[in-house]
Amino acid sequence: MPSASTKAAATTASADTRLSPGAPGYRRMSLALFAAGLATFALLYSTQALLPAISAEFGASASAASWTVSAATGALALCVLPLSALSERFGRRAMMTVSLSVAVAVALLVPLAPNLESLIALRAVQGAALAGLPASAMAYLAEEVRPRALVAAIGLFVAGNSIGGMSGRLVTGWVSQLWGWRAGLAAVGLTSLVCALAFRALLPKARHFTPGTLNPKALARTVRGHLADPLLMRLYVIGALFMTVFGAVYTVIGYRLVEAPFSLPQGVIGSIFLIYLVGTVSSAAAGKLVGRTGRRGALYLAVSTTAAGLLFSLSDSLALVLVGLVLITAGFFAGHAVASSSVSRTAKTGRAQASALYQSAYYLGSSAGGTLGAVAFHAGGWAGTVLIGLVAVLGVVSVTLYGSHSARVEARRLHPAAA
Repeated sequence: MPSASTKAAATTASADTRLSPGAPGYRRMSLALFAAGLATFALLYSTQALLPAISAEFGASASAASWTVSAATGALALCVLPLSALSERFGRRAMMTVSLSVAVAVALLVPLAPNLESLIALRAVQGAALAGLPASAMAYLAEEVRPRALVAAIGLFVAGNSIGGMSGRLVTGWVSQLWGWRAGLAAVGLTSLVCALAFRALLPKARHFTPGTLNPKALARTVRGHLADPLLMRLYVIGALFMTVFGAVYTVIGYRLVEAPFSLPQGVIGSIFLIYLVGTVSSAAAGKLVGRTGRRGALYLAVSTTAAGLLFSLSDSLALVLVGLVLITAGFFAGHAVASSSVSRTAKTGRAQASALYQSAYYLGSSAGGTLGAVAFHAGGWAGTVLIGLVAVLGVVSVTLYGSHSARVEARRLHPAAA
């Protein structure tokens, strides 16, 4: 016969109106945020596969052209926190809709940029516009999805990121080879417009959002509280370091593949980003990985995979370079899904701000990785870029080991007899 506590738990579960797999609206929500994630990464990194072509047209170095990527990610990092505060007042759904709409509108202007400086400026505006989407999406999921399904739901959103990153680069690569890099950027803008329309049509209205007030002092207190939380700070650093690796590798890889001994054409270089499909699988599987190995075990596996990929990529064999990119991509997306979902579960209040701080760290890592990776490539070739990645990987290991040590110390403090 069921106990009273079992009955109470069952009653609580049945009364929980948040979304879960199989429930009405869950599939629409998943598809909508998948489309939003796809458009976000397609737009944010739309120039990355085109950097050699942009360098050639404007007579710019790799490090100068890389700012068309770094300006977008850097602007996003700076704007994500204030825009997440607006989402607390006006709603996650409204913020995501406005952000995506403005970013798509700018995307239709980007191909018209007359020089590198104006292209970088437009990309910065585009990144700032996109800032309202990632943190709001994480907060929306944390509020509207049951906790047991949260990692899987965020994994699907991250999977949309990986598909967007892949398809954006694939489209720009082949369209650029046929009609030039401006046509490639226009194609991404039109594709993202379709995604934005699908997102708005599919996303269910929020049922568990409670509007707050725009109180700068309260926002500052919330941010200070999150920054004082040791676990959240470690997750922010881990996200930034993972993205440093990813930003460095994928900003520079086009320059490496266009040169000897590979000498690949632009369309083929764009096709290399089909490897992002590996990230779709690894991010979607992150929930099961955490269930089997725990959060720290999943992070160790992700970082080991990333490090192995960096070492493989040093080879002059195209096949081994591709194997390296597969491992880097799988490790990065798994690590990102684990860290970002852990932020949403750790923060009990101010979830939008907690997610915003993670996104700020994450995209600052992308901006730093892209710039440092390009500078290192200019100074020391691909080995220099790999060195930047390995240093970041070592940082992830150090932070995770410190977290494990801190957890053991806290456990001994709370349960001295067990120790």
